Amino acid sequence: MTTTRRIGSSTTFPVSSTNTPKMSSVKVDEAGGISVVDFGSFLDGSRKQEVADAIVQSFKDIGFVYLINHGLAEAKVDSMFDWSKRFFAQPMDVKMLAPHPTSGSHHRGYSAPGVEKVVNHIFDPEELKKRRAQAPDLKENFECGREDDPVMPNIWLPDGVFPGFKEACMDFYWACHDVLEVNFLRALALGLELSEDYFLQYHSKADNQLRLLHYPSVAAEKLKNEEVTRIGAHSDFGSLTFLFQDAVGGLEVEDPHSPGQFRGATPVPGAVIVNAGDFLQRWSNDTLRSTVHRVRAPPGLTSADGMTPERYSIPYFCAPNFTTVVDCIPTTYSAERPKKYEPVSAAQYIIERLNANY
Repeated sequence: MTTTRRIGSSTTFPVSSTNTPKMSSVKVDEAGGISVVDFGSFLDGSRKQEVADAIVQSFKDIGFVYLINHGLAEAKVDSMFDWSKRFFAQPMDVKMLAPHPTSGSHHRGYSAPGVEKVVNHIFDPEELKKRRAQAPDLKENFECGREDDPVMPNIWLPDGVFPGFKEACMDFYWACHDVLEVNFLRALALGLELSEDYFLQYHSKADNQLRLLHYPSVAAEKLKNEEVTRIGAHSDFGSLTFLFQDAVGGLEVEDPHSPGQFRGATPVPGAVIVNAGDFLQRWSNDTLRSTVHRVRAPPGLTSADGMTPERYSIPYFCAPNFTTVVDCIPTTYSAERPKKYEPVSAAQYIIERLNANY
């Protein structure tokens, strides 16, 4: 039995009942100029090098890639979205029982709408304050990491308040690590002509961050006039980001060949979208792109009274072990293409950027 699944507004590709499509290429399509790659052919070992090469090529071209047949059960993803919606539906006084610290370097707990302001490479405190006042980010989020993190301990609701939420978050966190991150890092290494375990040694502690995001409904005119924003143009600062988004859309990716021009990254049913972060771009000697992206009003979904629909997404941000110092990846430099960067520690590089986005 074979069904079809739609990409964007018009394109379809076959999906078999065993969830492993038979196709002539591991790159099955594009959405918004971003490759859609069948990761199942890496997981089952049948076409590992082809998948790895397709991922690296997409990271070189635009810094993003969609993965279908990525191994994480659809039911698990749907369940996490359900938990997210129920959490954000709680009264504000309940959500504020797990408050995000005022320090930008401690990304844990709940942040209310308008508190955070995502910016791109702005580190001056006064300039950040000015940007937040001009156009706050109209979103709310909850963040967590591994339970034994000494740098950023988790901040949960008190015991007995919204039972099961903590366990659901931790289950999804480790599923993203074990199923997505580990296997994707293996593919990335293979595509860069390294041993498959090359990146795993630098990501062994899962110094990562799970974020549940809710964008409330807002007047489309306010977004258009930039009185408020959902998330402004920025790049991520770790190694990788895995993003699950609902069907509403609104994610846009900058065209690498036309700075300031953005393309819609259309939600692809059943897919996770992956992008490279600033740290990986530096680590790869600028071989891979960390591309600027943003969240705007989804096209064509404004209601009769001028409101955009609410939106939910779940990013999983991956970073190297904070204690690790990395040099440029061996296969990304040569006598003809020398290193652009000195060795750097993940903690030094990433925490500086965490501080600049709160």
